[in-house]
Amino acid sequence: MSSQPHIVLPWTVRRTRLPLLTLRCVDCHSHTATTGDGKFRVNAHGKLLDVWLLVRCVSCDRTSKIPVHERTHVTALDPADLHGYHVNDTDLVTARLLDPALAHRGHYTLDWTGAWHLDTPPDRTDHPWPVQVTVTFDDPIPVRPDRLIAHGLGISRTDVHRRIKCDIPLRRTTSTGFTFTVLPAP
Repeated sequence: MSSQPHIVLPWTVRRTRLPLLTLRCVDCHSHTATTGDGKFRVNAHGKLLDVWLLVRCVSCDRTSKIPVHERTHVTALDPADLHGYHVNDTDLVTARLLDPALAHRGHYTLDWTGAWHLDTPPDRTDHPWPVQVTVTFDDPIPVRPDRLIAHGLGISRTDVHRRIKCDIPLRRTTSTGFTFTVLPAP
């Protein structure tokens, strides 16, 4: 048997919706919020601007603001971004929500539960072994490789650790692409 995989299969992890935010509500003390339709609020103070991302508590529907820019001179902002803030550009909402620096400053984390899908090619049982799989991510969705592989192949995580050869740790969360090799069942 050759040491090189005979076939390479592409897998893609895709976002199905924006993730929920883990952020404590000041009214009901719930820990889950959403960006809803994705809106910004822009407030001007002379030539200084404040820009907030509006989020809504899932439990009590209270609206809160996450600061994106505070007391920033209007000329310091990219004109395209400024226009996007005014028209509530959905791509800009996504970019700001997924920005780790904003999450750190806003004291929230992202809950990706139910917000992603694994796209795999149709299953073929006639392919030669071993099989190499290349996983790519459309967005930085954190997943544990062993859970992702078990889900994608329909096998147990114990089998994953027996049959998978991978250059990254299988039990450590990743959000970047990787490649693994599936060995035949013993």
